[in-house]
Amino acid sequence: MPTHRQTLVFDADDTLWENNVLFERVIDAYLDWLAHPTLDRAATRAVLDEVERANVVVHGYGTASFLRSLHDCFERLSERPVGPAEAREIEELAAALVFDEVELVPGVADTLAELGRRHELLLLTKGDPAEQQRKIDASTLAHHFASVHIVAEKHAGTYRSLVAEQGLVPGATWMIGNSPRSDILPARAAGLNAVFIPNQHTWVLEHDELDPTDRGVLHLEHFRALTEHF
Repeated sequence: MPTHRQTLVFDADDTLWENNVLFERVIDAYLDWLAHPTLDRAATRAVLDEVERANVVVHGYGTASFLRSLHDCFERLSERPVGPAEAREIEELAAALVFDEVELVPGVADTLAELGRRHELLLLTKGDPAEQQRKIDASTLAHHFASVHIVAEKHAGTYRSLVAEQGLVPGATWMIGNSPRSDILPARAAGLNAVFIPNQHTWVLEHDELDPTDRGVLHLEHFRALTEHF
């Protein structure tokens, strides 16, 4: 366990609270509703993933972009526009994505409280600002963090900007998250250390390969284990 003060930067969705599992439930219902006559569920899901991958580049992350992807996927597979009744049905499917409450990952609140007595904690999350702020408010975790940062995307430049803005020491800073693509790889590219805590529901677009020989990445099985290392 490091004896000197570290800066711990936390991801939010699927690290502090469950998020993508809610989208996966909507997708399951959507695929049932769509019931494509020639494509099986896996092939239909592959089309949706492709549509989402394109839409996040232009429209960002969050419920609005996701809803757009459901519409676009329908139109691509049906080769016609979404009708008014179909649009209402898609919106009803996505109505569950209302973030008035969030389900914290087990041990998060107590772990943050303990870590905050020894280290500086920051929060770095990407997505629609208003939507992410609603989740942060619902989580009641904001008081644990010295600062909260909501960004459009997480790439190496995002982390370099955070280091410059906050006056961080990269070698004493750790990015903690579940996403290889957004949390681990770009943080390492910016010279930060990283802690990878996998979540079985991590969005497929956040998957990527990690170098098992990279000693700058700590792999943990669950959130509570952070107190054993920091």
